[in-house]
Amino acid sequence: MVDIELKRDRVVIRFKDKKWEWMIEPRYWRNSIFWVALLLVFPAVAYFISPGLINTMISANLYAAIALPMSLMTLGTGRVNFGPNFFVGVGGYAAALLSIAYGWGPLATLPFAILITLFAALVFSPLVVVARGLYYVLLSLLLPFVFFEVTIIYTDIFKGDTGLFGIKPLLDLGNARINFLVIAYISIFIMVLYLLVINKVIKSRYGLIMAAINDDEEVAHGIGVNINKVKILSFVFSAGMIGVAGWFYAHYFSSFAGQTYLTFAFMLKIFLAMMIGGRTQVFGCVVGGYFVAFLEMILIRTMGPIQAVVFPLILIILLFVLPEGLFGIYRKRRYREYFPTIHVRR
Repeated sequence: MVDIELKRDRVVIRFKDKKWEWMIEPRYWRNSIFWVALLLVFPAVAYFISPGLINTMISANLYAAIALPMSLMTLGTGRVNFGPNFFVGVGGYAAALLSIAYGWGPLATLPFAILITLFAALVFSPLVVVARGLYYVLLSLLLPFVFFEVTIIYTDIFKGDTGLFGIKPLLDLGNARINFLVIAYISIFIMVLYLLVINKVIKSRYGLIMAAINDDEEVAHGIGVNINKVKILSFVFSAGMIGVAGWFYAHYFSSFAGQTYLTFAFMLKIFLAMMIGGRTQVFGCVVGGYFVAFLEMILIRTMGPIQAVVFPLILIILLFVLPEGLFGIYRKRRYREYFPTIHVRR
């Protein structure tokens, strides 16, 4: 029998041994609904005012969609991965090669891109068990660089610096501007879905276990937590989510090149989107993604080629000026305990 209990700030539903809760107090959902509504309105407004902003917004959503699972990976493994673009490359190349070889569209290549990325993550998952500290940083940083060298060596497969072309587009509605608009909403959907899933995981019992491992592995092991299993699951699951971003890039641009996504510059954007948002806070990843994307756009328009030097300098300076990140400013003024925070021990 279903038991429904109405409390002051939540609705509780119980069915057998299951329990679900929904927050109904305005402070728990008011801000979330406002920002999601703003994200939904922005592309439609940009469509009539400045269509170029839609492309920047898509980039921001993808930066956030990579930074979000990267934050989850950091929490679950207790280590910061400096090579998330390796999984972007795996997912992107898998989708690109399948689309070119068999003429598959995005819906057909998506499950294979995810599965291949999961397999690659599973192969390299022992790194989170055997390596730690500086060794893990160096190994994770080398993965995308080694993959990039592989794409250069096997030019007949990956087409080297020029990359792969002729990939089936993500959408083809007969109008380029409408394509951009619909793709923008798809990118918002992916980013918001990641945000909801990761936020739910962090607040769950599994998130508590990951936090215990991140805080002290020996204590977590002492209370019966299978540390290695949790680390590998966190690593592989997060990598699969990042691989979807590579699939999106491949079909969005109808091309994919390691020169763009397997370089240090792209990795720096993702890492800084995660950190500038607020020390790997989940909601801060969205703020950081938008800040990095729009700052890059402004510098390209105002400074031209010199932005390649100015852009990382500004971001690095902000890391020192705002140690809590941009989202940390909001937290100090309107603090809410339900905002998840990730503390990295190693």
